[in-house]
This record gives sequence, C-alpha cells and structure tokens, in this order.
Amino acid sequence: MAIERNTFLEVLKDAYSAYYSISPAEEGEQPLSFRAEYRSRDESYFFVKSANIWGNEKNEYCYVFSAPSFDVETVNRWMDWAVQDMLPKVKPHKEHQYTNAKVIFVADSLDKDTIRAVQKKRFSKSYGPLSVHGYTELITAAVDLSQSKAFANPAGNDLPKFFGKLFALRQEKA
Repeated sequence: MAIERNTFLEVLKDAYSAYYSISPAEEGEQPLSFRAEYRSRDESYFFVKSANIWGNEKNEYCYVFSAPSFDVETVNRWMDWAVQDMLPKVKPHKEHQYTNAKVIFVADSLDKDTIRAVQKKRFSKSYGPLSVHGYTELITAAVDLSQSKAFANPAGNDLPKFFGKLFALRQEKA
C-alpha cells in the first residue's frame, strides 16, 4: 500500500520538527517543499562559564523536495543548489565540528537512473589543516513512495532506516 506524498511530507515534517526548525519554501523555489535547520552547541566549563574547557558546534541544513517524479538533471541541479545555499552559512572556527547539507527527494515514483544519481552524489569540504575547524558534507536521499523504499548516498546511510520507520508508522495508523 503506497503512501500519499502530502501525507508522507506531513509525517516527515512532524518527525523533523522535534529537533529542527522548520520553515516553508519561499516563492520560486519549487519543488522545494520545506527547509529544516538544526543547530547544536555543547560546551563544558570549569566552575564558571568564563572558564570554558571545550565547545562543539554542529549544524545541519535540510532541504526537502517533493514532486510526482524527478529526473537526473533535476536532482543534480537541486543538489548543487542546496550546497551553494548552505555554504555561505558555514562559519568555521576552532569549536566547529560540522555543517552538513541534507537533500531529500520525495516522489510518487523514481526511475533507476535518478536513484543512482542521488546515491552517487558526493560533496565534502574540510576547514583548516586536518579539519581542525570542522567539515561539510552532502547527505542525499530519495524516497520512492510507490515502492515504500528510500535510497541514500554513503554519507546518508542511516536515512533509509529512518524512512523505513516512517513508512511503518504510517501503515500502523492506516
């Protein structure tokens, strides 16, 4: 039983809203459905906050695209656009661990070439020698609702399992 795209997007938005700030797509950014932004800062200090021992910042910018179907040219264009949109937001410093771009394509059906393009897309960038000031990585995923399957590049290897849980959750409610 296939899940409707709008229903799945609402389930996905609800799942991301626990840790991410959700914002709708702006005009002219079709087929972008919504953006999600995650920021985390951990630190430890000795007795007073001014005696900082260490700090750690993690950021992630998620772009969720939705359409009945995508082709290879379209997914490549939007993955490149997401990286270019995210890169100016990276502020590397000694406490920066990573800032990642996550691009998710949700479609009613996807062909094998499009899935392969999403799985093969890679981008990484290190800041400072030996990534002392952090790094950036592109995480991509494609969700085929007709098959209830998800596919991801190596950086997003945990996403198919996450989407599998969303499929199972949605089927339990039906």
